[in-house]
Amino acid sequence: MINKILLVLFLCIAGFSVQAQKESSNTALILIDIQDFYFPDGAAELSEPIPAAEKAQAILKHFRKEGLLVVHVKHKAKAGAGIYELVKPIGDELVIEKTEVNAFNGTNLNEVLKANGIENLVVLGMQTHMCVEGAVRGAYDLGYKLALVEDACATRDLVFNDMTIEAQEVHLSTLATLKSYANVINSEDFFKKFPF
Repeated sequence: MINKILLVLFLCIAGFSVQAQKESSNTALILIDIQDFYFPDGAAELSEPIPAAEKAQAILKHFRKEGLLVVHVKHKAKAGAGIYELVKPIGDELVIEKTEVNAFNGTNLNEVLKANGIENLVVLGMQTHMCVEGAVRGAYDLGYKLALVEDACATRDLVFNDMTIEAQEVHLSTLATLKSYANVINSEDFFKKFPF
């Protein structure tokens, strides 16, 4: 009887492990526009970009360690368009250059993900209210399951009708709307709950 119970427990644990492996193997990390022009002395410096890049770096290291697909997306620009040093691509990590807000628009990103059997995306990057939001909404419309790592994103103050909306408010209001499209988490929860 005890042997049967142990066997059942073993099979349950093994099944959970296989399921977790399957869920993680069809998950990719998409880093959006973590580029030099958003950092100090850049042409479009954001609010607190370095802490966000540090969180992104930690998650990138995790994906590399697990051997999971990593895709760097960068916006085409004449100056400062390099990927920031903390998250620079290595080896054969894919870099996709875009000219639109939505990383799927005018690129082969969706084709690459489908070819790799990807169903789940972990998204992070810059700017929260622009290219990150565009990627999340675009991915959702294409049928992907999404996790958005909010503290690995950064944005900036906006001005509308002579009123300034502070970066934190821009960031939080964008995240509030994106909860309808993605599982919005922080980096601590990522490490506790991955794969989701």
